[in-house]
Amino acid sequence: MQRKLATIMVGDFVGSTPAMETDEEGAITRIDAVLDTVRTVIQRHDGRVFGTAGDALLAEFGSPVNALRAAIEARAEIAALPGSSGGDMRFGLHVADVVVVGSDLRGDGVNIAARIEASAPPGAIEVSGVLYDQVRRVSPCGFEDTGERRLKGIFEPIRIYRVTELVDRHLYQFAPTRSSPNAAQPPRTNSIAVARFDIAPGAIADQSFLADGITDDLTLELSRLKGLFVSSRSAATALTTKDPVEIGRLLGVGYVVSGSIRQAGDDLRVNISLTETGEGLVIWSDRITRPFRELLDVMDEIIARVAATVSGRVEQSELAAARLKRPENMTAYEYYLRGLDHHRLVGVSDTHIHEAMAWFERSMTADPGFGRPFAMHVCSWSNLPSFDLHEAEQQVAHALALDPTDPEAHRIMGAIKMKSGDFASARYHHIRAKELAPNDAYILGRSAAFYVYVGEAEHALEMLDRAETLDPFLPVWITEERVAALYALDRFEDMMRVALTLPFQTRRTLLYQIAASMACGNSGKAELLVRQALSLDPGLSAIYIRMQETYADESVTEALIERNCDAGLPPKPRKPTPRKKSTLLR
Repeated sequence: MQRKLATIMVGDFVGSTPAMETDEEGAITRIDAVLDTVRTVIQRHDGRVFGTAGDALLAEFGSPVNALRAAIEARAEIAALPGSSGGDMRFGLHVADVVVVGSDLRGDGVNIAARIEASAPPGAIEVSGVLYDQVRRVSPCGFEDTGERRLKGIFEPIRIYRVTELVDRHLYQFAPTRSSPNAAQPPRTNSIAVARFDIAPGAIADQSFLADGITDDLTLELSRLKGLFVSSRSAATALTTKDPVEIGRLLGVGYVVSGSIRQAGDDLRVNISLTETGEGLVIWSDRITRPFRELLDVMDEIIARVAATVSGRVEQSELAAARLKRPENMTAYEYYLRGLDHHRLVGVSDTHIHEAMAWFERSMTADPGFGRPFAMHVCSWSNLPSFDLHEAEQQVAHALALDPTDPEAHRIMGAIKMKSGDFASARYHHIRAKELAPNDAYILGRSAAFYVYVGEAEHALEMLDRAETLDPFLPVWITEERVAALYALDRFEDMMRVALTLPFQTRRTLLYQIAASMACGNSGKAELLVRQALSLDPGLSAIYIRMQETYADESVTEALIERNCDAGLPPKPRKPTPRKKSTLLR
């Protein structure tokens, strides 16, 4: 028998029997409209309906991310249908090796997806632990771990995750910022990208946190050198290719640093190479075996060698200025990297928030003089309802006292000052962050929000242009700042066009589209967008806008709220919900 790996999605209309008893013809019309909508969305995401059962559809996808996005979009579009709601369908998703029988798919994997769907509450999207593991780094939504569940006819219990909010976000959500992200870009002068380091064969435990951390730090410190164009970390990570020539072609860089790392006991083994992307010529390569405690010294040597090759002789004073303050205790650095690994996924589930904070706290304890974990601890903490702005400000001030040259700490302090209404201090810290890391696309993109909120939207657009030049694959929650900037400039048509180019909509992009539609006199469209937003986040209200959109000119915030409420957004949540997570510090 032929077999293949597939993502199975089962969607079923909820409550068809009582609906038929009340109004048979009306119910049939409504069910058909809902199922037709689901079929259309499935096709849009390269899925295929391979079976039906009553009011249920069975579909297959080659990508679990596409299947997840299809379920989320289908629920939102169903909510926009007349007489329907997001609770009309429920979905179950699973990844499995299935049996191919003609155009049909059969096997245990299909049964598991069906049982997950049948056990889900109305309107819910639930996925197996297997699928969750596949999508957690690239998912456009957050998840709630509902625990293990015994499903009818399935021998072993299955861990089930429930989709919470589409608009939770994390560092692996890439949004191509040019119309043809796969188009070749001419190489820039003195330009370089750091490809994500691999884990060398033979590693005993999962050391991805170490590979990601080294990739981050090499990119950050190279970006602080004047005269170098450094493509951002997320740009190199978003690409599926490992070929330096292809990376150079897509990112427009002349050189690519690539390598692998393995920690074995107290020893560290690093394989590294610098490749010229025009001809694929390896300029130099090295295999380094050193004690783990000398990791940061190894990184210094790599940075000096790369900089000297790419841009000629670099003064030692410039290299020293580019170097972030080092921890005295390498255990603290390892804990810090482990914290970052979880911090990148804080939007996926609260578990990652707590894990990130715990690792940062261990790092702070292991080396109280190491500033970076103090700042990043605040960044993770800002995603919890317990977040306290005053305590956070004190902690980041301590981080800056330990290392006044940390650009990320300055960016975080700028966001805190802006949230507290001290826009003058916020400006200082955002400017300082840019001065310390002029080629850091992430800092440029996040700082753009400040300039939108203080009424300098044109400057914000310039910063976003620069960030997108450095990184054609910025996270969605940076590219959404362009939507806010265009709205602030009353460029509503441009704003709507940009919003529709995003791979998915966030709370903020929907709220700005609602306000723009009302400003243009299109109340019908605005009302549909409100229904879509509420189907994605039933607790959304004007309170979220007031908390999130902190304009220095409060009348801008009030107008944004008024337009949304006129379109049907409730002033307060319709049901009690946890405080929405801040996106300013992340």
